[in-house]
Amino acid sequence: MGETGRMQYVLTVQCPDRIGIVHAVSGALLDVGANIVENAQFEDVDSGTFCQRTVFEADPGVTEAARGRLDQRLVGFDAQIVLRLAESRPRVMILVSKFDHCLVDLLYRWRTGDLPIDIPVIVSNHTDCEPVAKAHNIEFVHLPVSMENKAEQEASLLALMETYDVSLVVLARYMQILSNDLCERLRGRAINIHHSFLPGFKGARPYHQAYARGVKLVGATAHFVTGDLDEGPIIEQEVVRVTHAQSAESLTRLGQDVERVVLARAVKLWAENRIFAVGNKTVVFP
Repeated sequence: MGETGRMQYVLTVQCPDRIGIVHAVSGALLDVGANIVENAQFEDVDSGTFCQRTVFEADPGVTEAARGRLDQRLVGFDAQIVLRLAESRPRVMILVSKFDHCLVDLLYRWRTGDLPIDIPVIVSNHTDCEPVAKAHNIEFVHLPVSMENKAEQEASLLALMETYDVSLVVLARYMQILSNDLCERLRGRAINIHHSFLPGFKGARPYHQAYARGVKLVGATAHFVTGDLDEGPIIEQEVVRVTHAQSAESLTRLGQDVERVVLARAVKLWAENRIFAVGNKTVVFP
């Protein structure tokens, strides 16, 4: 909340690029007495897509009026508009299997206020992380997955999202491949952490595979989930340099540290409406 009792709002606009978008947005905000305090914009020339993220201050309760003026001013622009109070917190479901390093890190950042989200439920195909959920007073749901019940359990995931009013699903080392149908239904609403930069070691014991290949960098990639395994639009990446003298166990520890940081950054960027999916890539405002 501003010093004068006014509230801060976050607005995002995505549409085909053309003359007059910024003018239309600014005019709509002026119509409701808003003051812009932060603005970022970008045109993706490959797709001709315009992206804008604006933070503005206005009187409390102005959301409906501002949205109405934006809809009027942006008629014909084919714009996707998202408008919310800056202090509102999206609700996030975390999926996890046995490895808990990313889960614990997300919970720590959530508990200390670094991640502006709410976490009403944690779901796992194993019970290993149930004590972690209970220690944070978060509902834990065990949904074991097999070839026979995969469709049923994915339907249960969707039902849980509705029950808990979840906006985002985070795969915090959830070691299950989601079906193409579920990936489509979660498009733009599910973030995964992948345990490599380049090359992409798939399957079991990826850091041991990296060690056997003598890699000089280990890293992690956070991306939106799609039906193409580990090939969704990239949100965030990081690497650390390693040497021939380090063991596979050392690479694993370093890699898990990077996974924690990269996934947390991606979730925070999403929670702050800084990510725009543009085709097979993203525009991410810092």
